[in-house]
Amino acid sequence: MRQYPHLYIDGRWTAPTEPREIELIDPTREEVFARVALGSAADVDRAVAAAQRAFESFSTTSAADRIALIDRIIDVYESHIDEFSELIAREVGIPVSNCAQVTGPAEHMRVARDLLREYRFEARVGGAIVRREPVGVCALISPWNWPIQTGVIKLIYALAAGCTIVAKPSLNSAASGVLLAQVLHEAGVPPGVFNLVSGTGREVGDALSHHPGVDMISFTGSTGAGKVVGAAAAGTVKRVCLELGGKSANIVLPDADLEKAARWNIQRCFFNAGQSCHAPSRMLVHESQVEQVASFLVDEAQRFRLGDPLESSTTMGPVVSAAQFKSIRDHIQSGLDEGARLVTGGLERPDGLDQGYFVQPTVFTGVTPDMTIAREEVFGPVLAVLTYHDEDDALRIANDSPFGLGGYVFGGQRENARRVVNGLRAGRISFNGAATDSYTPMGGYKQSGIGRSMGRLGLEEYLEVKSVYGFEDEAQALPTLFG
Repeated sequence: MRQYPHLYIDGRWTAPTEPREIELIDPTREEVFARVALGSAADVDRAVAAAQRAFESFSTTSAADRIALIDRIIDVYESHIDEFSELIAREVGIPVSNCAQVTGPAEHMRVARDLLREYRFEARVGGAIVRREPVGVCALISPWNWPIQTGVIKLIYALAAGCTIVAKPSLNSAASGVLLAQVLHEAGVPPGVFNLVSGTGREVGDALSHHPGVDMISFTGSTGAGKVVGAAAAGTVKRVCLELGGKSANIVLPDADLEKAARWNIQRCFFNAGQSCHAPSRMLVHESQVEQVASFLVDEAQRFRLGDPLESSTTMGPVVSAAQFKSIRDHIQSGLDEGARLVTGGLERPDGLDQGYFVQPTVFTGVTPDMTIAREEVFGPVLAVLTYHDEDDALRIANDSPFGLGGYVFGGQRENARRVVNGLRAGRISFNGAATDSYTPMGGYKQSGIGRSMGRLGLEEYLEVKSVYGFEDEAQALPTLFG
């Protein structure tokens, strides 16, 4: 049994104000494997006070000092990669073969560092100086599906900006949050600059959202929870950055490489057992091509190897929890009840896996836009295939959603595909499976969120803007803001 009995506040490991713990369940074995300290509103008060004190000095550090700090964090993080990989396999069922979950965070740290090297915090508009300054104390609330990477993206850009932090990891991935705090401690992050308070959303998350000492809150999670965070933060007019749910559509145009589009859709949708907010969980296919596409979808879905995430041959582990397992199965049942055609997968557990929260890779065709599996975020390995009459119909169906996080288009004729890409109302669109870029912003339209993370715009989420007048001579030496 692993024990994580401490919070991390003001540079020290400390017991919660009220000694409490929560048990973490291994989703593969359905048994307790760790206990983690459970913080409270009183612990949030301690952490925020520490972050406020630290902000006075850390906000005035030079970019060079923060670059050196990030370099130290990268070095220490990379020395713990194997430990992170094993821990998230036990904690949330992510296979050790999914190396992007543990190598990606270091890449995001390097991107933030390199941007900081060239970023200008002062610019000129006419004879005025426009300064960008750190926003203050930032509450960072991270999810369990990308337990390290999402937390790292938030904290590394906050540190690059000169902000101080109170972080709350998801309770499902609280142990990896503790390990990340250990990395920052070993790297020599100054006391109070980074603080970790694990706990429930109702208690710790709510306390952070309402706290008058928190200047900004960055939250990644469901749209429902994001609405609660945003409403709470409004009481003190905090800056809010929200990355929320998605129901991303992949429009496969008639002139696309159908096999490539189908196989890519399965791999991207079912990556991480479908527990990804950007998953292309709606695939839109021309009505004359659906049977051809379905054969490729079934073949690719059946190539996943489900099993113990600690084994290198496993390509899909269990979903995170009993609650998630039930939610996904309820969505599969809704597809059956509402008349969709099940072409692979289903409600039964995978062969030979009678223990653990394992869900078969599942594909439905004959899905209509009004069905539950076409409208709600399943957050599991379930793909809904819909048909369209023409491209305008495809765009109408794709955009008929409260979400707008990601989108995908496959096609042959680039000019026509670009028109479809531009018509999708979502924050990130990929054509023919093109890889994303860590220098570019990530975020959503509509109920998929507010603000952006990553890249230059992600850094500027953590910066306030100040206009300064009366220093015309000094302003002339600066680059123009809108040059």
